[in-house]
Amino acid sequence: MINVFVLQNGRLNQVPIESRADLENVAPIWVDMTDPTEEERSWVKSTYDVTMPDEDDVKDIEASARYYEAENGDLHLRTDFRIDDDDEGPSQTITVAFILTRNMLFSMHPEDLPVFRLVRMRARSRPGSITDYKDVLLDLYATDAEYSADALEGIYRNLEEVSSKVLQEEFTDQDAAATLSTIAKEEDLNGRIRRTMMDTRRAVSFLMRGRLLDSDQFEEARQILRDIESLDGHTSFLFEKINFLMDATVGFININQNKIIKIFSVASVAFLPPTLIASIYGMNFRILPELAWDFGYPFALILMVASALAPFWYFRHRGWLK
Repeated sequence: MINVFVLQNGRLNQVPIESRADLENVAPIWVDMTDPTEEERSWVKSTYDVTMPDEDDVKDIEASARYYEAENGDLHLRTDFRIDDDDEGPSQTITVAFILTRNMLFSMHPEDLPVFRLVRMRARSRPGSITDYKDVLLDLYATDAEYSADALEGIYRNLEEVSSKVLQEEFTDQDAAATLSTIAKEEDLNGRIRRTMMDTRRAVSFLMRGRLLDSDQFEEARQILRDIESLDGHTSFLFEKINFLMDATVGFININQNKIIKIFSVASVAFLPPTLIASIYGMNFRILPELAWDFGYPFALILMVASALAPFWYFRHRGWLK
């Protein structure tokens, strides 16, 4: 799919593209390609004389391959953006290829991204916010920082719920399993946010060092870096909180396991003496003098009960049973 945007009266207006002729009749500032076909790639390449990267090139994570200037003067950038599944599934990281050439911004990615949708919506409703193709790119990075900040707020809320469960009086193994699942999901999301923000910082710094931005755009880039720096503090705190909750949950699991082991140990020790006594009496009843007494048989029963109660009294006295 090819989405072409032109600047009219300070707004981004989308132009429908159904053929190569449609591309030739517009002068866009942004050409956004979502999972383009080979035919659509050839349209863009032949119309604007721009070199489109291969899919393997887009996935290359080396710094030298992610930000570079081609021989023809085109500026190539690779930046990671996050996408969250609607069905509460795990977050994904999508690499977007950007090309800046001849006052146009080209972007290519395999899936439509929420950040891109939000930028398109805002550009139509806020006239004057975008003046050229570099404003589009900076707006994408700024919106990505906002998107990550919203996700971090969601992590805070979910971890608060986890904290309330961990601190409750009764914490079962089922609660521990659900807690560990939630913690693992939030840790994965927090790590992806940290990674994408690090990648965005590198991209914005590359633009600033390249002296491509005017004074207003340079200040906007500095503000983006400040926003990312503030998010770094939140991701670090959340990592510490996640580790604490993980340790607390594992500790409760160990306590529950120790209780079960203690119960079985007490039971085995408690029932061993009466079992031995009963077996002795059962195998040697003809030679035991107690059976010849008037109260010999009740004495044997009392002896078995006492041998069963003695371990419980001993463990309680030692403080092993509460």
